[in-house]
Amino acid sequence: MVETLVVRAAGPGLHEFTDEVERVVRASGCRDGLCTLFVQHTSASLTVQENADPAARRDLEAWLARLVPEDDPLYTHTQEGPDDMPAHIKAALTTTSLSVPVLDGRLALGTWQGIFLWEHRRGGGARHVAVHVGG
Repeated sequence: MVETLVVRAAGPGLHEFTDEVERVVRASGCRDGLCTLFVQHTSASLTVQENADPAARRDLEAWLARLVPEDDPLYTHTQEGPDDMPAHIKAALTTTSLSVPVLDGRLALGTWQGIFLWEHRRGGGARHVAVHVGG
């Protein structure tokens, strides 16, 4: 089963959408298998991260922003705004796809784990994530 989810990100940061992925897994009827996710954009990424303490997400966001600042004089791809090239670099440094096992009809995530879209642009908006469940 393949479904495309639309994840709305109002701005930069980690946006959890675990519940939506769980819904797709349940609808697939898969008992044991694999759920693969792929974000269809070049300035956003996916990650499995802690979903209990928002400070962990804020720290990750601040660290990546410091690692890849805006307005670096080395950037030549600047037509789409000062946050665009840093967003491409951030997406390249993180990941655009995830695989999570499905066990007994549920995502095999740990207690404090959630699935997040990591929006790297200020404008954000609707991001498309292809979800495939098989087993």
